[in-house]
Amino acid sequence: MVGDHSRSLGKGSAAPGPVPEGVIRLYSMRFCPFAQRTRLVLRAKGISHEIININLKNKPDWFFEKNPFGLVPVLETSKGQLIYESPITCEYLDEAFPGKKLMPSDPYERALQKMLLEHFSKITPIVFKYFVAVKDGQDTTALKAEIAEKFGKLEEVLSKRNTVFYGGDSISMLDYMIWPWFERLEPLQLKESLSHTPKLQRWMEAMKEDPAVKATMTDPQTFKDYLQLYLKNSPEACDYGL
Repeated sequence: MVGDHSRSLGKGSAAPGPVPEGVIRLYSMRFCPFAQRTRLVLRAKGISHEIININLKNKPDWFFEKNPFGLVPVLETSKGQLIYESPITCEYLDEAFPGKKLMPSDPYERALQKMLLEHFSKITPIVFKYFVAVKDGQDTTALKAEIAEKFGKLEEVLSKRNTVFYGGDSISMLDYMIWPWFERLEPLQLKESLSHTPKLQRWMEAMKEDPAVKATMTDPQTFKDYLQLYLKNSPEACDYGL
């Protein structure tokens, strides 16, 4: 099965055949924020692609030949070339395919986006930690404060630049790289972490209008239900709602 909403392949499934000419294949999982980065870039650049979803709670053995870490996203070309790690897959797509360039052409601006992405990568584990702590009934005051403080830094960048997006007046690579976690703030019960960041709120509203964002969005309730299954290590989690 191929496509955004296809059922995932798990242990015991046959490995898919070669990638057809003129298409790039993405190994993904419907609810994975890291794979969503790659899906956003594929859509934004209008790249012909097929999607094969992987059951991350019951991974097929052959998948480790695509990525020894056993994680999504992974890109596979018709030449059998494999590219993994979400920022690397996105940069590859931007460089290898024509159309709008998502990375800035200026070397300093490019470096700045990568540095900001490094800062952001420190937020993602805290967000998940927070959700698990809420579920377990633990005190989350310190985690919440840490998340709000890190969002404050992102707010500062937009204030200094005085632009709607991180790349200026149009969406750039960094905007797509950080979006999947903002999309999930509501189901993760973190929406109020943005109460003191008006620029980030405006950025979120603008992002929601983007066609690639609209095409890859997951309904908050669906994501919430998926998370419950995921935390129970259910092999059904990845196919929730299909």
